[in-house]
Amino acid sequence: MRKQILVTGGAGFLGSHLCERLLNEGHEVICVDNFFTGKKRNIVHLMNNPYFEVIRHDINFPLSVEVDEIYNLACPASPVHYQFDPVQTTKTSVMGAINMLDLAKRLNVKILQASTSEVYGDPQVHPQSEEYRGNVNSIGPRACYDEGKRCAETLFFDYKRQYYLNIKVIRIFNTYGPKMHPNDGRVVSNFIVQALKDENITIYGEGTQTRSFCYVDDLIEGIIRMMNSREGLTGPINIGNPEEFTILELAQKVIELTGSNSTLIYKPLPEDDPLKRKPNIDLAIKELGWQPEEKLEEGLTKTIAYFKKLLESDKSAR
Repeated sequence: MRKQILVTGGAGFLGSHLCERLLNEGHEVICVDNFFTGKKRNIVHLMNNPYFEVIRHDINFPLSVEVDEIYNLACPASPVHYQFDPVQTTKTSVMGAINMLDLAKRLNVKILQASTSEVYGDPQVHPQSEEYRGNVNSIGPRACYDEGKRCAETLFFDYKRQYYLNIKVIRIFNTYGPKMHPNDGRVVSNFIVQALKDENITIYGEGTQTRSFCYVDDLIEGIIRMMNSREGLTGPINIGNPEEFTILELAQKVIELTGSNSTLIYKPLPEDDPLKRKPNIDLAIKELGWQPEEKLEEGLTKTIAYFKKLLESDKSAR
């Protein structure tokens, strides 16, 4: 059945992939974005699709549309961007969630919240399962995002309890792939862009901190499975890749795959930067039949090809 689906943050990295996937499944998609971090180039190839609509809008303000489902992905998701205007980041997570929840309540439709592994903070439990309540510095420089997303989860579950709203909540772990913002400060995009330019690759700390990297296609599959999951399954459910790598291993792999002449330089670790990050995805496997398939080297190869093309295009434009 063709559905009308709203995707907030639809021009962003994840949102644009989600819009494309939903269109390919035969649905009508309304993409909402204020284009703070979202880019038109991520969705320009969808513009001629008669079932695709774009609305420039900030979800801190109410939105009136008629849809059958809502995916709420709107929020800057990298430290560079969410720390640029931390008050606005918190507003987007909290006020934006309220506005989208009110819309879902008025329409009596299902709504999915894209939460984050950052709700676990710098974890004292490893790997992180959904039962772990986290170790977040509520007054630190990352709190605008971490606590904003935690509050959004609170709102989603209170709307469920108070208004019987049909909610779905996922916690997204580090994700990478084509359409990442080249200047978002995330480790994969940072390393690839620096390597392709033969610039020094910046390692924060000693490079022994770990991350788990999920390729974007696997992540989008998990999101859609969660939205279409059985009634009563609210989550939160971790969506991420449980294969764990040190930041140093990632840097060496990027240099190898790009054939770069870059060298590694080391800088102090940012405040509250998590030392470990690895999802326990037992619940996703059990409830959604989902687990990632793309290996890191394969995903990095595709991502490197995207950034290489993007940098060449920017160079030609200049």
